[in-house]
Amino acid sequence: MLLICIRTEVMKLRRSFVWLTCFLIPILPSVMGTGNYLGNLEVVGVSWYSLWTQVTLFYGFFFFAPLISIYCAFLWRVENFGHNRNVLMTAPVPLSCIFFGKLAVTALVTVITQLWVFLLFTLCGKYCCLPGLPPVQLLFWCLRGALGGVVIAAAMLLLSMCIRSFALPIALSLVLAVIGVLFSNKGWGLYFPFSLICYGMNSNTDIDRLSGNMLPFFLSCLFYFSLFSAIAIQLLRTRDVKS
Repeated sequence: MLLICIRTEVMKLRRSFVWLTCFLIPILPSVMGTGNYLGNLEVVGVSWYSLWTQVTLFYGFFFFAPLISIYCAFLWRVENFGHNRNVLMTAPVPLSCIFFGKLAVTALVTVITQLWVFLLFTLCGKYCCLPGLPPVQLLFWCLRGALGGVVIAAAMLLLSMCIRSFALPIALSLVLAVIGVLFSNKGWGLYFPFSLICYGMNSNTDIDRLSGNMLPFFLSCLFYFSLFSAIAIQLLRTRDVKS
C-alpha cells in the first residue's frame, strides 16, 4: 500500500514546477557563494574546502529548508483544496502510508537536490580553477545534509498539512532556518531540528563539526523524524477524519 501511495505522489511531480524549483533555485546560492569566495581569497584561502564554506553559507542557512518546504507544500496542495482532504481520509489506505508516501517522495527530491548542489559546487570550483575534483568527504557532507533534510521534510509536511496556505509554511521555514543558524552558532545545533542540515553539511566551516559526534547527530535526526511523523499521523487520525 505504501508503494501505491509513493507512486501516486510521484505522479503529482510529473511536469510540475517542483523540478524547476529543484534545479534553478540552487544556482543562486552557488553563484553567490562563488562570488563571495572569489572576493575573499586572501581571507578564506584557495581550496575546495574554502569554496564549500562560502557556498553552504548561503545554501545551508537560507535556501535548503525553504526548498524542502516548497516540495512539501506542493505535495499537500491538492488535498488542501475544497473537500479533497475528506476524500483522501475516506480512502481505504492506512493514514501512515499517506504520510510516509509523501515523505518518501520529498526525501527523494531532497537527495536529488543535494546531488545537483554538489554538481553545481564542482562546476563552480572548476570555474575558480581549483585543482582536480572535490574531496569525497565533501560529497559525504552533502549527503549527510540530506539526512537532516529528511527531518525538515517531516516537519514541513506536518506544517503544510495543518496550514492550508501554500506560502505560509514556506515563510515559516525561512524563519525557522534563521533560528537554526542561531542555534548552530551557539553550539546547540544538535538540539534544534532546523540546525541539523547545517550541522550535517558543515555549512560555513571547513572543519567537520560532527567528527566524533556522528551518533548524537543520527540520534537527533531519528528523534525529530519520529516525533514529527508521529504527530502528523495522529493529527490525521483525529483532525481530518470526518464521520
